[in-house]
Amino acid sequence: MVDATSWWQLLCTIAGLNLILWTASTAWLHRNRPDGTTWPHQRLQLLLSALYVLGCGYRSLLPVFDVPRVVMVDSWASSVLVGRTVATIAELSFATQWALLLRAAAQSTGQRFSLCVAWAVVPLIAVAEVHSWYAVLTTRNIGHVIEEILWGTAAVLTVVALAGMWPQASARGRRWLGFTIAAGMIYAAYMFFIDVPMYWARWVADEATNKAYTSVAAGVADAASRWHVSHEWSHWRSEVVWMTLYFSVAVWISIALAHVRLPLRRGPSAP
Repeated sequence: MVDATSWWQLLCTIAGLNLILWTASTAWLHRNRPDGTTWPHQRLQLLLSALYVLGCGYRSLLPVFDVPRVVMVDSWASSVLVGRTVATIAELSFATQWALLLRAAAQSTGQRFSLCVAWAVVPLIAVAEVHSWYAVLTTRNIGHVIEEILWGTAAVLTVVALAGMWPQASARGRRWLGFTIAAGMIYAAYMFFIDVPMYWARWVADEATNKAYTSVAAGVADAASRWHVSHEWSHWRSEVVWMTLYFSVAVWISIALAHVRLPLRRGPSAP
């Protein structure tokens, strides 16, 4: 069997680089602190980003394949219960970053629909987290299907909200909007055409074999105490792409969100 250790080492290296990048980013922002109106927003973004960077770093050092309880390190710290808790905190922090920036942009451009989307993002992701917990505790992949659909839906709504800001945005704002819209579309496409079908296929396969699922209560005990250590590539192959992108590109986006300068609205003398 091919060993997945090299991939794990790559994740650990990325985690270390991400911590350095966040530290350098924070230092740069402190040295180039903007006006008092913008700085509180950016400082909050930095704090939320820190939670995301640390959460992803933890999960890079101690990878977990939740439903089958496969881990790289034989430790309680690798348990699904701990890993999912860390993931929930990190993902809600990232969703809050996303929502705060969208709200500020909507307020600066006067887009009411965009403001409604901004308020909807965190509740949507919170519901997605509930379904994720349901999936990992009961081992029912249908929970992951719903989770990924909700993440993808939040992305689509965000893209539509950002597109609505375009007419009122300045030239600088449009550059940011263009990049963000493109990134959102790529992310939504990945979720709906790759991630959702993957989890749906797992759910269908489990149903076809009449897999025995656990209750939520039993799942808590199971997720806290059972794990299988494996470095075999066959056990991790399906998780490699999303984990690598999640613990690298998504973290870089989180760090970059603190550097977005608002408002985006076009001034009276702007082109």
